[in-house]
Amino acid sequence: MVTLSGWIGEFLRALEVEENVSPHTLRNYASDVRQLATFAAERLGIAPEAVGCAAVDRALMRAFVIALLQRNRKSSVARKLSAVKRFFRFALARGAVASDPAAGIVTPKKDKRLPAHLSVDDTFRLLEAPDASTPAGRRDRALLEVAYSCGLRVSELVGLNWSDIDAALGLVRVRGKGNKERVVPIGRKALDALAAYREGLAEWCPESRRDPDAVFLNRRGGRLTVRSVARVVDGHTLASGLPTKVSPHMLRHSFATHLLGAGADLRAIQELLGHASLSTTQNYTHVNLDQLMVAYDKAHPRA
Repeated sequence: MVTLSGWIGEFLRALEVEENVSPHTLRNYASDVRQLATFAAERLGIAPEAVGCAAVDRALMRAFVIALLQRNRKSSVARKLSAVKRFFRFALARGAVASDPAAGIVTPKKDKRLPAHLSVDDTFRLLEAPDASTPAGRRDRALLEVAYSCGLRVSELVGLNWSDIDAALGLVRVRGKGNKERVVPIGRKALDALAAYREGLAEWCPESRRDPDAVFLNRRGGRLTVRSVARVVDGHTLASGLPTKVSPHMLRHSFATHLLGAGADLRAIQELLGHASLSTTQNYTHVNLDQLMVAYDKAHPRA
């Protein structure tokens, strides 16, 4: 019997080897498709590893989506269903199933959620929270300045190498999703913070233990992790007295929001963020609402 769990393994290996998806994306696909296997096993009263691919039919798929909608946001359900659909397209192409049970299953429309962002003043408070007189503070100041200056994803931030930064030209080479590269500008404040951090690296960790390529290092000289960056942001959010929880990704949202609010072109912001689709970048257009209201009040004859 062709088991679902066996083909999930094949699917994940193909994503990793043939499509070079990131470890984060691979974990999400694994979790989402295995959730279907667990659901099918519960419905059929058998162990998850015993579920055959042919046991998943259209009716079971519909029941799976209904169950997901009862416990998850529509955006989460859409992501999970996208992973399952991709798995069955793979299984159909490889002959593991005779037909695609996910074909025709409608993806729920996502709830419209505006990206959370900080005001300019709150952003500056956060960036200035690290104590630049200490090695840890200089690293953290550089980390926050670069994240905001370049609008980087956290994975892109921790993956930065010194060779990616051209201080003379004010440019940074970034490896984004799907290993796609883009070049983004970096501001003088961020470059100054990086220079101060690099100059004092010997105080932060000995050169003998230091990863010579990585920009942002922990005390042991290894590259910072995504989770470590979240802890850094949490600590300085508390220190700055900001009244809201700030995630590292909020600096990226703030970067885009502030650029758009200052009149930057939407397509230019799309390139800076590394968005594949302009529709993703359009989520930031809400920031112009206040400006639109001011313009309306000034210009409309009956305002």
